[in-house]
Amino acid sequence: MQKNPEILCIGSVLWDVIGRSTRAMQAGSDVPGRITRMPGGVAMNIAMTLRSFGLHPILLSVVGQDPEGIDLIKAAGVLKLNTQFLYCSRDLPTDQYMAIEGSNGLIAAIADAHSLEAAGDKILLPLEDGRLGTPEEPFSGLIALDGNLTVTLLSQIATSRLFSASDLRIAPASPGKAERLLPLLSHKGATLYVNVEEAGILCKQDFLDAQTASRSLVARGANRALVTDGPKAAALADAERCVLATPPAVLASRVTGAGDTFMAAHIAAELRGLSGVAALQSASNAAAAYVSGKSEG
Repeated sequence: MQKNPEILCIGSVLWDVIGRSTRAMQAGSDVPGRITRMPGGVAMNIAMTLRSFGLHPILLSVVGQDPEGIDLIKAAGVLKLNTQFLYCSRDLPTDQYMAIEGSNGLIAAIADAHSLEAAGDKILLPLEDGRLGTPEEPFSGLIALDGNLTVTLLSQIATSRLFSASDLRIAPASPGKAERLLPLLSHKGATLYVNVEEAGILCKQDFLDAQTASRSLVARGANRALVTDGPKAAALADAERCVLATPPAVLASRVTGAGDTFMAAHIAAELRGLSGVAALQSASNAAAAYVSGKSEG
């Protein structure tokens, strides 16, 4: 068994197809811009950012044995990401995500993660069969988990012995999937990373700021909650305190992946020994740099 690899990234690993324009857009707009294809998905985005901090993440997900899947594994190899535990399906196509962004932000997006949902708990087999852990000796390191998994699988994870000893970091993937995280809200080892909108969905109320949202998540049972609010102050709350950090003002040139960058940067900061405001500020700075286009990714 490989003992406690540094970080497991569990969730969506796919191709991002992003159309970006420097012009403001609305429904029905037809404007010039650039279309790119790059490795993406929440788990992949987190892994790529962790790798940029010199860490060694391991991906647990599904890719198809189609040309897109073969290319994606090759691309991950170039990025020096560990793909040896990926579930490679003969029957399922490689997932993909498509988004349109203008100068006024994200216009629309579609996440096709149907293969990840269909694969189900097959992607978790390395945590059970001795390669990364067993029910008797569960993985005890840090796990980044995203909400693209099904409600059924996330509910299983919430009570599974396979995750009982882990430092579990959780992202909802999108506001549309935030409710999927409800079974994990009270996991004793979990840290929740959401934005203000997603916090509102989980708490079933609207929030005006990240501070109130993070405190409310803790009141609802979260062990620890980090809430972002775009260019406004982000908050980190637990049972004892709530701290704030404001990201530097930047001109946004991209949106997709910003939350994943924030989460990964916060994990990296804590692994470097930072905590509280210092770790939160480090993550806010990294996310702002990403949004401005001044960081890789």
